[in-house]
Amino acid sequence: EYTMDVFFRQSWIDERLKFEGPIEIMRLNNLMVSKIWTPDTFFRNGKRSISHNMTTPNKLFRIMQNGTILYTMRLTINAECPMRLMNFPMDGHACPLKFGSYAYPISEIVYTWKKGPQSSVEVPEESSSLLQYDLIGQTVSSERLKSNTGEYVIMTVHFHLQRKMGFFLIQTYIPCIMTVILAQVSFWINKESVPARTVFGITTVLTMTTLSISARHSLPKVSYATAMDWFIAVCFAFVFSALIEFAAVNYFSTLQANRELRKAAAMKVAAQEAAAAVATPTSATGIDGDLSSVDASNVLKKRINSALLFERPSKTFPNPPVNAQAFLQQGSAVPDNNVLTGTSIIDKYSRILFPLSFGAFNLVYWIVYLTKDTMEMSR
Repeated sequence: EYTMDVFFRQSWIDERLKFEGPIEIMRLNNLMVSKIWTPDTFFRNGKRSISHNMTTPNKLFRIMQNGTILYTMRLTINAECPMRLMNFPMDGHACPLKFGSYAYPISEIVYTWKKGPQSSVEVPEESSSLLQYDLIGQTVSSERLKSNTGEYVIMTVHFHLQRKMGFFLIQTYIPCIMTVILAQVSFWINKESVPARTVFGITTVLTMTTLSISARHSLPKVSYATAMDWFIAVCFAFVFSALIEFAAVNYFSTLQANRELRKAAAMKVAAQEAAAAVATPTSATGIDGDLSSVDASNVLKKRINSALLFERPSKTFPNPPVNAQAFLQQGSAVPDNNVLTGTSIIDKYSRILFPLSFGAFNLVYWIVYLTKDTMEMSR
């Protein structure tokens, strides 16, 4: 609904009030209005109307020599304006003001626009300054309505309003964009910094939740999604995906760390077994036994050398036990291992894909809604 302050002027001819004399226009007190016939005009879509009476009734009453009557009053009208908010906040609306006779059908009274459709409704420029809307213009029309009591003339004025976006850009759109950018900063943080990246993810998700709730408070409770709802939903999806991306990075990094721990533990056990086999004396005799001893020694030396080559990564993990307790649990911090440090391949792709996809979404979103004719047609 909307509220407007108008000077409502009605003019009609009553031949019974013709007069002659030196006065061309008779200016009468508004109390004389009750002494003559006046049209029973009412506002069909008005919810509440007020006639101003301070300091005296704001009414003007004039009678011309030919019986033409001019009756003007100042009114504040609260009228209904049906709105479809699918394009909110880039939406435009045609808010109607409908009026006509309450009791007299078309056979007894006919309403017409005195100055034609272009000049009958005038809105001064200084009076059209609104906080949330720009008044694009107004159009007038008339129609006939049939009912059980007869056929009536309905006069309609449509005020075309385009919503201003400044408030919503500052309060919703820019904070959402900044939150998504902040969520993508976590891709550049070392994957071993689990607390820092966890704080980034959870904080941005909670921020987006707060923004979506506050944005809904500025809207009527509609059952469909608006343009701003879609934008917030996509931003929330990007922020939540950044948190899921870190969970995937941490999972695979921990998996790789456990794999390296198992490999280092196996190499350590193999080296210990090889060293124990070399230290055991051989009791075989004869030429064949000597050859077997030489072959066994060569094999053991190769096993020791190979085990020592693979033993280097375990220097970071002194004396790793073989039991399962030595391995990392999923979700734990990845140890500072020379083999495991570095940027995850998932982070590398995310640094490119996330900004590009979010930029493409913004490009399509703003081009579609800023070039789209969102002004509702007059109904």
